Amino acid sequence: MKPIVLSKDQWYALKEKINQDYPPSVRLVREKMKRVLGFTPRLFESFEGGPGYKVEMHLDFFDEHKRTMFLLKYSDYVIKDRNN
Repeated sequence: MKPIVLSKDQWYALKEKINQDYPPSVRLVREKMKRVLGFTPRLFESFEGGPGYKVEMHLDFFDEHKRTMFLLKYSDYVIKDRNN
């Protein structure tokens, strides 16, 4: 299943919203996050050849149903360009 790719700023905003919606243990314990939200976050760094690294957060989903529910609930935090 293809991961959802977020910028650092998108991840920080999403993480704050998850902290408001769920107890801290959901975000701090990977297995609980996988069970409750359906994904585990993975930091992805790649060298672009310019001034430094490109840093992204990949959300790896394991269940299509939970991925769909996540997108319905948090789509505002996943949209690449909020101005369009």
